[in-house]
Amino acid sequence: MVTEILSGAMISASLIIAIGAQNLFVLKQGLLKEHIFWVCLICFLCDFVLLSVGVLGVGSFIGQYPLLTESLALFGALFLICYGSLALRSAWRGESSLKMTSTDNSKKRLMTVILSTLAVTLLNPHVYLDTVVIVGGIAGTLNNEQKIAFLIGAVCVSAIWFFGIGYGSRLLIPLFKQKRVWMILDCMVGVIMYYIAALLIIHLFAGN
Repeated sequence: MVTEILSGAMISASLIIAIGAQNLFVLKQGLLKEHIFWVCLICFLCDFVLLSVGVLGVGSFIGQYPLLTESLALFGALFLICYGSLALRSAWRGESSLKMTSTDNSKKRLMTVILSTLAVTLLNPHVYLDTVVIVGGIAGTLNNEQKIAFLIGAVCVSAIWFFGIGYGSRLLIPLFKQKRVWMILDCMVGVIMYYIAALLIIHLFAGN
């Protein structure tokens, strides 16, 4: 049991701890202190569901439908291009700030943040490749009891990671009070979004 828990934790960590669209989004929301609990919770719950789907034996579902995979890649690339463009525009205009959301529009912004979190998480095909296909494939060699232990390790790492960077990013707030640092972060977000979108488009055309 302990071996499988540690195995699930290490494999999940190796996949989740990387600079990507979702992690950058959580980091930025943490710095802005905008509904960070809900952002972290949604990211974790999505991971929990997808990891469960992969580990419990139905990870091959997406792979059986090439059209579904291609559609995810296309919509994911378009979303990342739009998100990256907004980040670069924000960097160019120097629009980012660390001001708290006003109470007048907190409900509206909460829904916006929730939808953005779902989009940056579920419109990226890499999340399905990592959580469902790769993790599911590794767990496919285990028996049912071992799979549960493996899943526990994987989801624990997911929870620690998302809530860790979400709330831990506040330690960087003094640094990000400088507009130039925000501009650098927005530039990084935009470039990485474009890069991931390019990889998705290349993968899409390579498969046809």
